[in-house]
Amino acid sequence: MKFKIDMKYEQIKNSLFIKNRKKFMAAMQPKSIAVFNSNDIYPIGADSTLPFEQHRDLFYLSGADQEETILVLFPDALAKKHREVLFVRETNDHIAVWEGEKLTKEKATEVSGIETIYWLQDFNKVFFDLMTEAETIYFNTNEHYRQSVETQTREDRFIIDCKHKFPAHKVAKSNPILQKIRGVKEPEEIDLMQTACDITDKGFRRVLSFTKPGVWEYEIEAELLHEFIRNRSKGFAYSPIIASGNNANVLHYVENNQQCKSGDLILMDTAAEYANYSSDLTRTIPVNGKFTPRQKEVYDAVLRVKNEATKMLVPGTIWADYHVECGKLMTSELLGLGLLDKADVQNERKDWPAYKKYFMHGTSHHIGLNTHDYGELKKPMEANMVFTVEPGIYIPEEKMGIRIEDDVVIQKNGEPFNLMANIPIEVEEIEDLMNK
Repeated sequence: MKFKIDMKYEQIKNSLFIKNRKKFMAAMQPKSIAVFNSNDIYPIGADSTLPFEQHRDLFYLSGADQEETILVLFPDALAKKHREVLFVRETNDHIAVWEGEKLTKEKATEVSGIETIYWLQDFNKVFFDLMTEAETIYFNTNEHYRQSVETQTREDRFIIDCKHKFPAHKVAKSNPILQKIRGVKEPEEIDLMQTACDITDKGFRRVLSFTKPGVWEYEIEAELLHEFIRNRSKGFAYSPIIASGNNANVLHYVENNQQCKSGDLILMDTAAEYANYSSDLTRTIPVNGKFTPRQKEVYDAVLRVKNEATKMLVPGTIWADYHVECGKLMTSELLGLGLLDKADVQNERKDWPAYKKYFMHGTSHHIGLNTHDYGELKKPMEANMVFTVEPGIYIPEEKMGIRIEDDVVIQKNGEPFNLMANIPIEVEEIEDLMNK
């Protein structure tokens, strides 16, 4: 039997994680140590828990996809074996019977490329010894621009405990290093994201042939989930949005509990994960398989903005400037659709341009191990960064919301590479596939 760690995906070569650790350690200060904790398993009530999701930073640096895991990086450790150390929960026959196979020390090395593996119960003793050699400790705080964490994490508890036990050590932040290195993807990561996008493609094609007047949004969600899981995904990379009719004008509509009616559109912002890597797709399709002339007019306007915006994702582009230019593209299209007039644009507020009435969110974000991934947003874009491109036009008075989204990889030269190039997007192709 091929070894697996409670996962559906094919085991990733540990060379990826070895490279990632080298990049992180190269950016550390002299005589410094960095610690990364796994996520908790979160309780629901009684004996129920949410499915475990590994802390993406720990996974990025080790490949260890298991709870109760700690990674320690100490490039200047006096003993070579302590420059990279992974602590995992000790397994036994009882755990194997009730929970399935866990990482042995040998398998932890195979997965991570780390030679020194200790059981978690030895952490305090080993860590105290290493801290006597270190002057600075890197804490892994969450500084993502969209973070909104109210729960105390395993990482938070470690930081509180560590400050109490080692008050004389200097403190540094892991996050700026991770923002820089995680934002630029390795070829292996792009391959994993391509797999996630290919699984998403299969799901989308499945629902194109399934959708018809009278189906319920949750039935479409079920079809997608079926296709994702049968292709080795855990499921959705984020909460799926299946928004028919006027539901599409609620940007984060996740109820997915309404019946789809002939003449309406369905905005589907749904995509698969693979090996903890996200894809992020949005397509908008007609319930009855045929766009009305007005629906097609608006859809094509959104598609033009997406195509033109994509061309701007090149090395050197500044994220904030890019969004200003995307706003100009959208303004032009909204004028053409009769949704704005010249007076609207001339009288617009600088902090809330006229186009925001119909397109109120951003056009692009980093994507990778998180759907809204790490990446430096205030510095010029670089090759091998991966971004979404997702313009939309939302018209409540017409009970219509249209968004189109692909995931693209910035290239050294020329336009970005579209990981979703094979997923149907043109009006005619969508209609043909729905009416086969």
